[in-house]
Amino acid sequence: MLTIITETRDNEAELAQTLSALVAGAVEGLVSDVIILDHASQDGSSRVADAAGARFYTSWDMTDIVRSARGDWLLLLEAGARPAGRWIDDVAEYMSLNKMPARFSPSRQYRRPFLQRIVTRPAPLELGLLLSKQQAAVIAKTSMQLGDFANGRAVRKLGSELVPAWVAIANRPGAESL
Repeated sequence: MLTIITETRDNEAELAQTLSALVAGAVEGLVSDVIILDHASQDGSSRVADAAGARFYTSWDMTDIVRSARGDWLLLLEAGARPAGRWIDDVAEYMSLNKMPARFSPSRQYRRPFLQRIVTRPAPLELGLLLSKQQAAVIAKTSMQLGDFANGRAVRKLGSELVPAWVAIANRPGAESL
């Protein structure tokens, strides 16, 4: 079983996209629960989380969050990121055969412009992070952010792709000013 954890701050639309992409994983029995960590959102993020049956926290201790996860594995995603293709089978197979953390493969369809790839460092969770609850419990510190789990981790690559969160943000109305 897998617990999905994501952070949000005024990402209502992006959060909805991520949660809707995870429905198939819940239906197949892979996703056991979803945890949303909110950073003072002023939009409808809490309503989106509630409608999806996710646990929504406005204050938290990361060690308690990891301990409360129902799954034996955690998938850390940015709000707006969406696993694609055969992700359910790939993640289930990976969890059954491996112990090392993993990331999704970069999407071939959604790539940053060349210059942006050269100049900009990708966000720590741009390709998600799949790790065991046991590994996360060792790493977790009270006030850490989700991206801190990814720092300095040797990871493997999953066969499935992830549509990164920046795609959803770039397609948001008014994004041309971002």
